[in-house]
Amino acid sequence: MAELLHRDETHPLIGLCMEIHRALGKGHDEVIYKDALVVELSRASIPFEREKKYEITYKGLILPHHYRADFVVWDKIIFEAKAIETLTDSHVKQVLNYLAASKLRVGLLVNFGADSLEWKRVIL
Repeated sequence: MAELLHRDETHPLIGLCMEIHRALGKGHDEVIYKDALVVELSRASIPFEREKKYEITYKGLILPHHYRADFVVWDKIIFEAKAIETLTDSHVKQVLNYLAASKLRVGLLVNFGADSLEWKRVIL
């Protein structure tokens, strides 16, 4: 079986998200879960950047609008948080667009809004 790309980094992130979901439960606004993730990442000494901006280039021009990834962790994983009933294909496509813009290969899409934590690894 092939080794998962950035497995050693994504597994601890999922663990932190499980802790957040266990402590807060479902029903909060997305920003509350993101704030809790900042606390957990900081306590674990995991390097991250919140709301990282990625410009989009079209035919050699930078477009006026851009993407903002919720988090970039270890300078190699896009982390996108949701607080909704269930993840859909459009959420996966959003992460794929962020990966393409960032030139990164791995995204972690996490939904704190369901009864149980829901997550997907997204690979470009």
